[in-house]
Amino acid sequence: MSTLSVDTAKPQTRAKAVEKKGLSTAAKRRLPLLPALVFVIAVTQLPFLLTVFYSFQSWNLVRPGSRHFVGLDNYIDVFSDTTFLVALLNTVLLTVVCVLVALLLGLGLAILLDRKFFGRGVVRTLLITPFLILPAAGALLWKTTMFDPTYGLLHFVFGTDVDWLSEFPLASVMAQIVWQWTPFMMLLILAGLQSQAKDVLEAANVDGAGRWRTFVSITLPHLSRFLQLATLLGAIYIVNSFDAIFLMTQGGPGTASTNLPYYIYQRAFEGFDVGQSSAMGVVVVVLTMIVATFALRLMFRTFSVDGGVK
Repeated sequence: MSTLSVDTAKPQTRAKAVEKKGLSTAAKRRLPLLPALVFVIAVTQLPFLLTVFYSFQSWNLVRPGSRHFVGLDNYIDVFSDTTFLVALLNTVLLTVVCVLVALLLGLGLAILLDRKFFGRGVVRTLLITPFLILPAAGALLWKTTMFDPTYGLLHFVFGTDVDWLSEFPLASVMAQIVWQWTPFMMLLILAGLQSQAKDVLEAANVDGAGRWRTFVSITLPHLSRFLQLATLLGAIYIVNSFDAIFLMTQGGPGTASTNLPYYIYQRAFEGFDVGQSSAMGVVVVVLTMIVATFALRLMFRTFSVDGGVK
């Protein structure tokens, strides 16, 4: 009995030793990532938790000693605030229009750049340039050289004295954001076009399929994952647009071009209302996470893990 128990214990001991060694190796591999993980938590998660904490308090910086716990009152005030609802509508409209227009323009430019022609490298570099410009610099560029009612290029081309930023504030901001993000869409879609199997296109050509039929039946389904990724990333970034609105229209006239990030800035740094601005920030983060989660699930349902269409 003792010999049997010893023989039985040896494989268990070896298995535990192998498992312990495997855990030790995995821990050593992940150890270099620990500083980056600590940095990400310190920079993103801790401020967010602090924002959630402040969202349950009434605290105005211009009234010392006014800080006290109010529970869900800030969230109730947020959803009963008509300016917040207008800013939410402007944010949705700005995001949807900019993403769709930039996606269509990026698709068209990517199709053109996928063809061989003289100077393609130079043209590709020039088209990518707007995405490399800082958002603040791009906003100032459009404000001073495009929309100026006296010296702007639009005034020179159309010969009108229209103050675009006053009469069409949200459309003007959309134009600048579309100009900024179209190269990003173009790069993603161009990568998808260049990853397409050439033999499939040649087979379609041999079978007599025209260019439009080949694009709709072969190229477009192949680009679906790239289009969805561009839409998701573009929406996440554009929904947080602040530079263009702050530098071009400052949310005006009135609240015509105010979006959620700019309205939160106004309540926090112009109204000094820490509690309500924190509640607005939490609401925006939650809404963004819901939209991103829905989009990611849609992508995962459409495409299998190995990249094939379900």
